[in-house]
Formats: sequence, C-alpha cells, structure tokens
Amino acid sequence: MTKVTVGILGSGDVGKSLARGFAGLGHDVKIGSRSPEKLNDFVAEMGGRVSAGTFDETAKFGDLLALATHGVATEEAIGLAGTENFHGKVVIDATNPLDFSTGKPQLSVGFSDSLGEQVQRRIPDARVVKAFNTVGNANFVNPELPNGPPDMFICGNDDDAKKIVSQICEHFGWGVVDIGGIEGSRHLEPMCMVWVLYGIRNGVWNHAFKLLRK
Repeated sequence: MTKVTVGILGSGDVGKSLARGFAGLGHDVKIGSRSPEKLNDFVAEMGGRVSAGTFDETAKFGDLLALATHGVATEEAIGLAGTENFHGKVVIDATNPLDFSTGKPQLSVGFSDSLGEQVQRRIPDARVVKAFNTVGNANFVNPELPNGPPDMFICGNDDDAKKIVSQICEHFGWGVVDIGGIEGSRHLEPMCMVWVLYGIRNGVWNHAFKLLRK
C-alpha cells in the first residue's frame, strides 16, 4: 500500500492500537483528542512516528481517517473534526453503538439502522468502511491465534475504498470478508456483541471470528 497520512479520531485503546499499526507500516499518523496534551507520553513512546492534535487538526491532516471513538461520542467527534474535512476521504469506522446505561452491554441502535449508516449519512461525501469493530484492539495487528489468521468483516458503499481497507487489514495480518454495502453494519455491530458476551461469559478476550469456506 502506498504511504499515506492517517488521521485517527479517538485517543483510547482502539485509537492507539490503530496508530501503532499504521505507524508500524511506515505511514505518518496523527491521533486526535479533545485534549491532545494528554497524549504526550504516547507520542514520546512512538518515537516520532505519531503526533497528536485536535479533532479538527487530525481530520485535516489525514488522507485516510479512522473513527475510533466511543459509539455515543461519534457524532460529536465528527462535528468537532468538521464534516468538510472528510470530503472524498476513505474513513474506517471502527465504532460500535454500545450502551452500558443498564449495567449490561447492549446496542443503542439496530435492526432498521446502524451507527455505520448514521456515520455515512453524517459525512455523505466520505467513503465510509466499517471495519475493526468485531475484535478487541489487542489483536488489531498481527493476531496470533490458533488456526489463524482470523477474518476482518467489512462493509461499505464504495468498492475502491473497501479495496484500500482490505489491503490495510491484510497488512495487519487479517483475512478479509466483504459483506456488501454500509447497511451491513446492522449485522457487524451485533457481531461485536457476540464477541463481548463470549468474553464476559468465559473471562477471556483473546478471540476473533473466522469464516470457513471451500
């Protein structure tokens, strides 16, 4: 994959894992936060391969963008980043609409809509691809699992954007399964719930999905 600038919106574990992965492939990365100064230690840890900025600075910086925010904060983050800064860009949507208000994880949207579709409607000129939402961030890059590699399930409306994201997934050590348009997020976001519930029930978090086919 040709070297690109990557802007990652979200500075939690998901955002940092993506930043490490892209930097490890030689891409220039900026990670965005409401308080960029809190990323000083992480930036220092990355040895100059990653910088930090506001959401707006990060969205302007990246030729390719990734949404790595909490699901409930995604729309606000896009607003802070400036919808005009997403125009024409490939956007990896790694978010899930997880709601913990009842004390148990559940989805805040589903069946007739999804967070992925809401993101695409919010930034209609962007090329949104849902990916990296069905596995824990510790396994984003080079997942070492028995009988691997596991598969990254993706969806989106732009075939060229999905080819780019597929290349990223493959360079990160994943097989890729494309399930179609962005409305496929209605199925991939519940897959996150399957991943979470299995982890809760078994007390383990080192698992991923694989599609078996002939």
